[in-house]
Amino acid sequence: MNEELIVSGRNNLLVDPQLHIWHWPIPLYLFLGGLAAGILFFASLFYILGKEKEYATAVRIAPFVAPFALVIGLAALFIDLRHKAFFWQLYTTIRFESPMSWGAWTLLVITTASFIWSALHIKDILPAFNWKYKFLKEIELFFNKHKLGLAWVILIFAIITGIYTGILLSAFNARPLWNTSVLGPLFLASGISAGAATIILMSRDVRERTLFAKLDLMVLGIEMFLIVHMFMGFLAGTQVQIEAAQLFLGGEYTMVFWIFVVFIGIFLPALLDILELRGYHIPALVPGVLVLLGGIIFRFVFVFAGQVSRWLY
Repeated sequence: MNEELIVSGRNNLLVDPQLHIWHWPIPLYLFLGGLAAGILFFASLFYILGKEKEYATAVRIAPFVAPFALVIGLAALFIDLRHKAFFWQLYTTIRFESPMSWGAWTLLVITTASFIWSALHIKDILPAFNWKYKFLKEIELFFNKHKLGLAWVILIFAIITGIYTGILLSAFNARPLWNTSVLGPLFLASGISAGAATIILMSRDVRERTLFAKLDLMVLGIEMFLIVHMFMGFLAGTQVQIEAAQLFLGGEYTMVFWIFVVFIGIFLPALLDILELRGYHIPALVPGVLVLLGGIIFRFVFVFAGQVSRWLY
């Protein structure tokens, strides 16, 4: 008979339970926020570069997705709030050390700007549209006059929003998997990739789709580099960080991460982009959908796995 010495009962079932505080609304919000940031990043960038006519889908059409994505993401965030009646206090209390305080104001600016940008291009979707009230026409005229300044605001806040979706997690020191500085740039790269994929799906211009296929291929490479760098940092860290990495290196999240996020969401779309750039006919729907699928699964896996990782007692 084998004898076993038990020095603690904390790991027994229900003695020290693992709490899952964040459920599906949070990863959905992180994905939609990153997607909107990626779309608005390209829209503002190419307008600033004077390429509005050459890449009309990126600048004028695709940004219509952004306000809807942000509103749905904010609705998911609102669902997750415990005290919903007091959400407005985020805007009456500014805490510079709090990522959520920064995020609340960032989302307010980027959401408002996305609605304004879409309103300025509504005639590209509905040519017969005309503002009914005079004051709305005056507002449109004002923002058209200062459109370059608006584009710079959107560009800056799109980058901040993309990084913020990662910083929101990395600020939690109690979760070793989230507590890495790589997470902000990684989520930004993933959001920009999702934005490029959306533009490819919506564009009917071959030259525009080719450009964004190249850009998406580059961003997917950066994303893969950051993932490898993140795991290298974990494996060179403390025991709790090594155990956090092992959730994806033989642990319970290994298969879903490496198959659905890395292979289907990064490697396969990159391969299809390369084949398309080499002259093979690849339906734009395939790599675009794969990138978006990998992006949303990445958020879900990382949010749930992060809540499993913990410090040793």
